Amino acid sequence: MQKLTAAALVCFWSFTASADDRVTVPSPAEKQLALARTAIRENPKIYGNHNALGLALTRRARETSNAEYYTQALEALEQSFRLEPDNFAGRRIEVWTLLGRHEFARALEKAEILNRRAPDDILTYALLTDAYVELGKYDQAERAVQWMLDLRPGNVAALTRGAYLRELFGDVEGAAEWMTEAYQRTRLDEVEDRAWLLTQVAHLQLGAGRMDEAEASLNRALELFPDYHYALANLAKVRAARGEHAEAAELLRRHCELAPHPENFFYLGQALLRAGRVEEAQAVFAKFEAGARREMDNNDNANRELVFYYLENSRRPTEALAIARAEIERRRDVFTLDALAWALHANGQLVAAQEAIEHALQPGIQDARLLYHAGVIALDRNDEDEARRYLNRSLEVNPASFVAESARQALGSFPSNNKPAAIPSAE
Repeated sequence: MQKLTAAALVCFWSFTASADDRVTVPSPAEKQLALARTAIRENPKIYGNHNALGLALTRRARETSNAEYYTQALEALEQSFRLEPDNFAGRRIEVWTLLGRHEFARALEKAEILNRRAPDDILTYALLTDAYVELGKYDQAERAVQWMLDLRPGNVAALTRGAYLRELFGDVEGAAEWMTEAYQRTRLDEVEDRAWLLTQVAHLQLGAGRMDEAEASLNRALELFPDYHYALANLAKVRAARGEHAEAAELLRRHCELAPHPENFFYLGQALLRAGRVEEAQAVFAKFEAGARREMDNNDNANRELVFYYLENSRRPTEALAIARAEIERRRDVFTLDALAWALHANGQLVAAQEAIEHALQPGIQDARLLYHAGVIALDRNDEDEARRYLNRSLEVNPASFVAESARQALGSFPSNNKPAAIPSAE
């Protein structure tokens, strides 16, 4: 998730999607599932009942991080389309499900068809925004959000997506303001939605180095939705930023129990390394690599994490670059461009690395790791002024980031030599 995986909102979300959560009372999605299944038993010939089931299943996918719910959602929608082949609500849920499965290009194609059918439908613009963001089409995403705000000022769908774009454009405070407003506008009984929104606020606070605020937001999220996998992952980042690596590893171990996706084991392995538990880390990395390689050709994959693993842990830069190049054909968001830039740099292709990292930073994103990468690439190109600017900015954005110490070391190398800075562990 990292990060976070795409913009997400209360009505339609982009998720990464395994074990069920441990909430002891029925979650909002579970309640919706029960209602939809009862309605289908009573009248299976109403297509809207199957749509309701599909919608509830996609919500359950986010609650649990279990991708199987997406498959079940598509099966429910097939029943809906048999009864009413081109019903708009069903097609909209279908696009939402494709986004959850990371089929971004296909989702965009279908969302554009829906937008032509109903050019004033707010939720269709939300789907368009999600797809545009993942494909790196930020200008189109911005226009879609503006349409949403023009049609219905202050709607939660627009606020959450607008917040994500504000973050990408470098306005972290504005992003936090809109995400907080979305939280305040969300119904009290939508506990998972509210926990998700608090987790997004914490993510923004984390990126700015405000650890106490982030921890408070995450604790509130966990009170609302105990054992929430997204919140646990971010709380581990807080612990790591404070140097509490053993505690971070235990939180990430729990995260992996709840959501055993390959990318999550990568971050657990990193935490174990920082905690000095090398043998455990190597075992976890082996599990990560095997799982990541099994899904390399899937749309929903751990390829970015695999790139950083091969660059920073097993030192296989040629393979990392091949994976990064394949992934950039699927999605062109800033984080995939960053992975490509770092892989090009490791393979000595400095001009191409500079082009890729400049493309990643072009929207204005203020991310400590991306800025650090830009600084190291500039340093190896013998451009000390640019390197100094990027490295200092990385430290200004977040002096407690995972790359902060490496950025300080790189700055300390000026002006006596231009040796490349040590590659830090990925977040």
